[in-house]
Amino acid sequence: PPVMLVELLLQAAWVSLLLSSGQGRVYPARKKPASFAVERRRVGPHVCFPGSGSGCCPGWMLSPGSGKCTLPLCSFGCGGGSCVAPNLCVCPDGEQGITCPERPGTCGEYGCDLSCNHGGCQEVARVCPVGFSMAETANGVRCTDIDECRSAACEGPCVNTEGGFACECGAGQELSADRRSCRDTDECRATPCQHRCENSVGSYRCSCRPGYHLHGNRHSCV
Repeated sequence: PPVMLVELLLQAAWVSLLLSSGQGRVYPARKKPASFAVERRRVGPHVCFPGSGSGCCPGWMLSPGSGKCTLPLCSFGCGGGSCVAPNLCVCPDGEQGITCPERPGTCGEYGCDLSCNHGGCQEVARVCPVGFSMAETANGVRCTDIDECRSAACEGPCVNTEGGFACECGAGQELSADRRSCRDTDECRATPCQHRCENSVGSYRCSCRPGYHLHGNRHSCV
């Protein structure tokens, strides 16, 4: 009986060895399923469902330039701040949160337009440069130059410019410090006469000291 027991034990060990060696030959030949980490590295960051649609994880969307899921989404909008991660805003004051408080009084006299992007929507003031008026057209808002010469108080001629105006004066006159009124130009400041110069409105007259007479050029003395 002891001999038979030993033989049975040996047979059992042999069968176990065959089974284990068979399994060892079969298992390595089976293809392992691709891990999520490997698939994620292949298609880019923040990809949860590579096989369907954009495949972006919740809170992310495709970036138009790269086609990868790198643009974060903030469900409540960031106002004047920026969306840096899913539902995480960085506000102008440096604070972080799911949204940013609205800034009071950001709209000018022409109201606001709504500017929307991947981080939400914010109001943007509609303004025109100084010297322009705003007009609503079928193609949107248009800024048109204002003709200030219609109401400008120029003493002389008025020239309308883009966004402003300029006053001019006639011959023999120059603009005053207020840039609107005209005053006589003192030609004698440029010393056009050899001896004496007498300024007049819009002109001047030269004269000579005793013992001299005015040359025919009306400037020199002989």
